[in-house]
Amino acid sequence: EEAKMSRKSKRSLKEKFALKNSLVKEALAEFLGTFILIALGCGCVGQAVLSRGAHGGPMTVSVGFAIAVTVAVYVSGGVSGGHINPAVSLAMCVTGRLKWTKLPIYILAQHLGAFMGAAAVFGIYYDAFMEYSNGRLEVTGPNATAHIFATYPAPYLSLLNGFADQVMSTAVLLLVILAIFDTRNNSVPKGLEPIAVGLLVIVLTCSLGMNSGCAMNPARDLGPRLFTAIAGWGMEVFT
Repeated sequence: EEAKMSRKSKRSLKEKFALKNSLVKEALAEFLGTFILIALGCGCVGQAVLSRGAHGGPMTVSVGFAIAVTVAVYVSGGVSGGHINPAVSLAMCVTGRLKWTKLPIYILAQHLGAFMGAAAVFGIYYDAFMEYSNGRLEVTGPNATAHIFATYPAPYLSLLNGFADQVMSTAVLLLVILAIFDTRNNSVPKGLEPIAVGLLVIVLTCSLGMNSGCAMNPARDLGPRLFTAIAGWGMEVFT
């Protein structure tokens, strides 16, 4: 009888905390996925920059960020589709895979997740940030650290060329993502799709990353950039 009671109370506790609303679950999945993407992805950049190249460089950032995408999709894919990117969510709406009414919720969750991911990187590496630039948080110059969080254009890059760069890289990203998840195409073995997406991100960062760091993701860029503006780098991050 006692065992029955404890089982019952356990179940009711579990049921109490279980999320009934599927949209809330999906929003939380997108939040968590994008949080992991930025915490691990920008963490790779932070480790490379703050160690002045001793614990990372372009290759560890490229591979590390791609694996961050992979694990983020594994975390959220089964619940929300693992978009972790407003551009992907928009494409899913356009192709009829996501209801338009869900789009603003997904985008908000993605931006919040990215913002909190950036906060986590800043918190974990706080002492390293302070040591790196003697307590000053700078956007440009030899001790700049803002580029750990968001992408900044190369000095030579014009606005038009930067726009073309992002349109091209995001278009390739979405084309290949749609191909990877297309069961009527050469389909990827079930459950390995996130790894294929990770490989795609490696080739994109290796081939189209030089101009402005291959953001290809509005939340990945804007969320952390907003964080830097608030956390002490100031409004210069938007210039």
